[in-house]
Amino acid sequence: MKNEFTIAPPGKFAPINWPELWRYRDLFLVLAWRDISVRYKQTALGVLWALLQPVITMVIFTFVFNRMAGIQSGDGTPYPIFLYTGQLFWLYFSGTLTNASQSMVSNASLVQKIYFPRLILPATAATTGLVDFIIAMLILVGMMIWYGFGPGWIGVLTFPVLVLTCIMCAMGIGLFLSAMNVKYRDVRYALPFFISSLMFVTPVIYPVSLLDNHPWAKVAMTWLNPVSGVVSNARAGLLGRTSFDWNVMGISFLMSMVYLAIGLHVFRSTERYFADIA
Repeated sequence: MKNEFTIAPPGKFAPINWPELWRYRDLFLVLAWRDISVRYKQTALGVLWALLQPVITMVIFTFVFNRMAGIQSGDGTPYPIFLYTGQLFWLYFSGTLTNASQSMVSNASLVQKIYFPRLILPATAATTGLVDFIIAMLILVGMMIWYGFGPGWIGVLTFPVLVLTCIMCAMGIGLFLSAMNVKYRDVRYALPFFISSLMFVTPVIYPVSLLDNHPWAKVAMTWLNPVSGVVSNARAGLLGRTSFDWNVMGISFLMSMVYLAIGLHVFRSTERYFADIA
């Protein structure tokens, strides 16, 4: 006797169908591999672009913000490795957010023709971005050896949690924007401005201690921008020049879960319209 599946549009408050997602795990792997394989297809340098982008950005930012503007790490850490550590997480967050928000529109032909759990599309953005993240980590390891830094046990144990927090935050905002992008294509034009502005309210190029004289701004950044806590604690855990802030880590993890829950709710509640207007 054959199994029969009834396909019906999700309700307004539809929960996530985890068994269905598991049944479509092969499709997830295929789409993730597709995105990874075409990213550097027919390029002369291939995966080296995953190294060149953060390294060139680090060199330019170091010259502009450190040498010209005089911004320092604040704890004696050499500015290049200070910047690269924060930049590593920021590039993953911004790349995943961009790809997740565009996932439904860029795969419109697939969405309109066949049925599959739509959550698979934005989820692949987080997976493929991890490949570039891991490759770029090699540069950070080399810089830590060059400058004589070694991660403590806190940095090693909390590193997966920091990455998970970054993933949840990027996915939460990405799911929300991907649902909005299907109906309102303004997202495509507003997103680059949003990401570039968000970078300056994230302590990527400056230490969070610069905000000590502006406590309201520091509190707002801590609660509203989980990536700020990820960046500051990644530096504390991996470089060891500042103390690890468990309270900030807890707030960042909590707010990332909140953003993910909101993003999932908006995505699932509007999913039934995707095939019609994508």
